[in-house]
This record gives sequence, C-alpha cells and structure tokens, in this order.
Amino acid sequence: MSVDGAVMADDSVASVPLGEAVRVWARIGCLSFGGPAGQIALMHRTIVDEKRWISEDRFLHALNYCMLLPGPEAQQLATYIGWLMHGVRGGILAGLLFILPGFVVMLGLSALYAVFQETAWLPALFFGLKAAVLAVVVEALLRLARRALKTRVHYYIAIASFLALFMLNAPFPIVVILAGLTGFALHRYASRKVPAEAVQARASQRRLPVFTTHTVARPLLVLVFWILVWQAPLLFVRNLEAPADLIAETLSGETNVFGALFIFFSKMAVITFGGAYAVLSYVAQVAVGQYAWLQPGEMLDGLALAETTPGPLVLVLCFVGFLAGYRNPLFMAPLLGGALGAALVAWATFVPSFVWIFAGAPYIEKLRNNAALTAALSAITAAVVGVILNLSLWFGLHVLFAEVGRISLLSRGAGLPVVSFAWPQWATLDIAALAIFVIASILLFYVKMGMVKVLGLSAAAGLAIKGAALLL
Repeated sequence: MSVDGAVMADDSVASVPLGEAVRVWARIGCLSFGGPAGQIALMHRTIVDEKRWISEDRFLHALNYCMLLPGPEAQQLATYIGWLMHGVRGGILAGLLFILPGFVVMLGLSALYAVFQETAWLPALFFGLKAAVLAVVVEALLRLARRALKTRVHYYIAIASFLALFMLNAPFPIVVILAGLTGFALHRYASRKVPAEAVQARASQRRLPVFTTHTVARPLLVLVFWILVWQAPLLFVRNLEAPADLIAETLSGETNVFGALFIFFSKMAVITFGGAYAVLSYVAQVAVGQYAWLQPGEMLDGLALAETTPGPLVLVLCFVGFLAGYRNPLFMAPLLGGALGAALVAWATFVPSFVWIFAGAPYIEKLRNNAALTAALSAITAAVVGVILNLSLWFGLHVLFAEVGRISLLSRGAGLPVVSFAWPQWATLDIAALAIFVIASILLFYVKMGMVKVLGLSAAAGLAIKGAALLL
C-alpha cells in the first residue's frame, strides 16, 4: 500500500482514483521545467517516491521504451504511466496535461512576441525557478543512479554513454541502441556459462509470450486508428485557401501556409530522436530559408521562450507555427492565424506520442519478464543515467553561467571537431543563480522541504533579485 492509501494492484502499479491522478498530472504539467532531465526527475519524485503509484522497475521499464522513440520522451513517459494506471483514457489525460500548460503559456508568449517583438522581461520571471529546477535534477540523478547502476558493467555503460554524448557529440539514438545491444550480448554470453539445467529452468520461468493473430492484429488496428487521428486535421487545412488578392502579400508566397505547416511538422515528428535540439537547426533552415516563416535569429528567441515555460522543449516548434500563421493568416485575423498555426504544429508534433505508446506499450509489457529483454533494458537504464547526467550538466552550465563555449581537443582536418565539450566562461558565473541553487539544494536534500514550496520560494527570490537589478 502506498503512503496515500492507494493499493498496488500487482505490486507495481497502484489503484488510484482517476480524479486524483488528473490533479497530480495537472500539477506535474505546470511544474515541468528544466527540459527532459527536469521533467523525468519531477515525474520520478512525484509518481514513484512521493505517491508510490508505480514501482521503480515499472518506471524504468517505461522510461527505457520511451527513450527509443522519436519525439518528446518525457511526454511519452507520462502517457505510458497514465496508460498503465487507467488505460487509454488515463494515457490521453496524462499526456495532454503534461503539454497543455506549456502550450497555453507558449501561445501567450508567442502572441506577445509577435506583437511587441520583446522577450527581455522573461528572464526575470523564471530566473530563480530554473536554478531550483537544477537542484531537483541533481537530486533525481543521484537517486536514479543509486537504483539503476547495480553492477560494475552498468557503471561502465553509464560513463561511456556520458562521454559519448558530452565529448564526442554522438547521436542520441545510437548511444541508447548500442547500450541495449551491449546488455543483450552480455546476457547471451553469461547464459553460455550457466549449466544446461539452470538454463532450462530459467527459460521455463521467463519464456517469450506467445503472440496469436489476435494479439498481433489488435495493435495494428490501434496503430491505424491513431495514425488516422493524427492526420485528421489535413481534411480541414487542405481546403484553406487565401483569396486571390492576398496571395501575393504573404511572406512565404504559399496559398495554404497551414497545410504546409502541418505536413512539414508531421514529417519532423517521426525523426525527432534526441529531443528538440536534434532538429532545431534543420527546422530553422527550412522555416527561414525555404518558407520565410521566420527571420534569421528568431528561432533562438523562440528557444528562449520554450526554455522558460513548462513542458517539452519542442514547444519551440509551436512558436514557429504561430509566427507562420500570424504573418500569413490568409483570410483570418493575424492572432487567430497564429493560434491556428501553433495548434496545428502541436497536433502534428505531439499526437504521434500517443500512437507509439498505445500501439507499442502492450507488446513491451508482455515482454517485461523476458530475461534477454530485461538485460537489454537494464543496460539502457544505465545509459539513461549517462544521458541525464549530460543533460543536467548542459542545463546547469546554462543556468549558472552567462556564456558557455566549447573546447576542441582533437580535430579531423579542416577544423572539424572530433572531441569537444562545453566549457563555461568562468568570469560570467551568476552568483545569484548559484546562491539560489545552493539554498534550494539544502532545502531539498537536508531540510526535506516539499518541492512545490522550494520552487515557489526560489521563483520569488529570483524575481526579487532581477526586479531589484532592473530598478537600480
């Protein structure tokens, strides 16, 4: 039984009233700052440690699967856990509540940006909050490392994953896949050393499930259904056309900017492995150079907005959609066109997360007790520790320092770096951010103050510091 009185139905997932779960998911959605590292840390602290609604093993099993998928892994993790607890409706509610607060905030900020072209006031609003989130991330990283790194091999995998990402800038999917293959290979190697009787006994205990025609056909039907849901807006946007006298006035020269937005970001949704940064440069290139939806440099402004709002960092794509719709509104008012553009991009970007979970999670759950798969996923868990360490370090450097550059150790001709890593300009250390981070860490680690209180106090302190600086 959990601390809230929720009973574990199968020793790993609690039986919780849907209304209570909705309130918790709404709170998580409003506080999910800090990118994927902070969001995963927040979910782990809330769902596993505080509420005890799901066991550590089930959380890590879901996280490992989500790390293999394109798109925002934190939203997919929320959807997976919601699905485990309350089926499809629970997954939909958890996934939507995870992104809706951030989307609403991004929509408002994009409108203010489009009208006033000003974002200088945002840092004061979220300065202290980001420093406190860094403390939450560090706490979760240490907790996850203690529980996930069970053997010496796991430590090696975590360190190798961190170095591959931090020093070699290796593609995120390659790191995760190699970790899984390593775990699988080591399991096969260890199995050959086990006596034949033990192997047979283990095989009888952890046999692969039998997949009948029904168990294969149902996920395929689910997959087709959600793909149709995903692409349903095309029936609406394909018929939107600008009046003939307005076509020449649009910046992009398109007769249907909304159709172009939806099609382009639907393609992006299936290749966004590794989060927003994996596709930002390509999106910026196409949005600026090909479609003229944005001006040069505006993608960085959108990234600044996304980093100061809750929810996945890929909400920056909604900023692109808003500006495209705002500047090419066809027959609509500019703000309405911007809102439609942002909504279409959000739909194209986030609905696939539900597709992957509802179609694939049942298979992953059936394979949960398979020894070979468990070994592969435990290796991925170790790699995830390295991934989160890399994300945490990146986030921490950009919170505590005003300028962060890169140092190259080796290069392969023509200035192409092979080994390089982020390195801060030490003179740009923000003493106020460091102080808030230290105090928040003390409150979390030693005083054991609640996370919401710590975030609130840190936000107020940061706002007071920046407000005083602006007045002086």
